[in-house]
Amino acid sequence: MDDELKIKMSAFTLDCKDPHKLAKFYAVLLKWEIPFYDEEYAIVGAPGTTQGAYPGITFQRNPEYKPPVWPEEPEAQQQMAHIDFAVNDLEKAVQYAIHCGATIADKQFSDSWTVMFDPAGHPFCLCQMKHVFESAHFALL
Repeated sequence: MDDELKIKMSAFTLDCKDPHKLAKFYAVLLKWEIPFYDEEYAIVGAPGTTQGAYPGITFQRNPEYKPPVWPEEPEAQQQMAHIDFAVNDLEKAVQYAIHCGATIADKQFSDSWTVMFDPAGHPFCLCQMKHVFESAHFALL
């Protein structure tokens, strides 16, 4: 019997009011699949993987969810985290994200990445990383 402690990342979880709706946005954006959803919880994962076999993004229902304000403002709901996505063509990726339902943040701080909001208001970044895609060590293609 193996008593060694094992810890594996299962998912990055975002609160939202409608888990299935937000999962559909990320499934389209990433060309991933939705292996499970119900009224309270949904998950997206890489194609061909089963739930738990590969880290995914999960969405849990929180009827009191309020989108964060970005950039931060005093006395406003603060972001606790955001997701970075590596892209090989930033301009095309931004247009594709808009087509999927994202919006561009009014304030931007770099030409190397674009801050966007998903339909529930969570910030995420599309990061120009052509060199990452060309690396033999980048597995998420």
